[in-house]
Amino acid sequence: MGSRLSGAGGHTGAAHQNADINVTPFVDIMLVLLIIFMVAAPLATVSLKLDLPPPVADVAPADPVYITVRDNGAVFIADRETSLATLAADTCAALGGGDCRSERVFVRAEPDTRYDQFMGVMNGLYGSGFTQVGLLNEDID
Repeated sequence: MGSRLSGAGGHTGAAHQNADINVTPFVDIMLVLLIIFMVAAPLATVSLKLDLPPPVADVAPADPVYITVRDNGAVFIADRETSLATLAADTCAALGGGDCRSERVFVRAEPDTRYDQFMGVMNGLYGSGFTQVGLLNEDID
């Protein structure tokens, strides 16, 4: 804290305290820290060497299988109607058989579908061994 020795107009008298903060040392320290961080920041970046597998161009991706739940509770695989009892078998047939339970399927529902109808389809798929299930949030035409 400083003190004022003379007032305005050159009047001398009692010394009054001056509560103004001297910000020059603060600004100097901040500028030095800014320069230090600007120099040190590029040194802190870490580069990783990744060994990625080469792309395989001869394998065509399979067409996705969409399971649609309508607002009235009807379940469709693509354009074919199915039921919860035959959902797993019909999904495997749509995927082409084989190891169909490791393939990805997509489930979508109309906006007015009840939650229990939608979860019935999800539980049916999961209970049948389908673990690669994707959920879609899109308008169904």
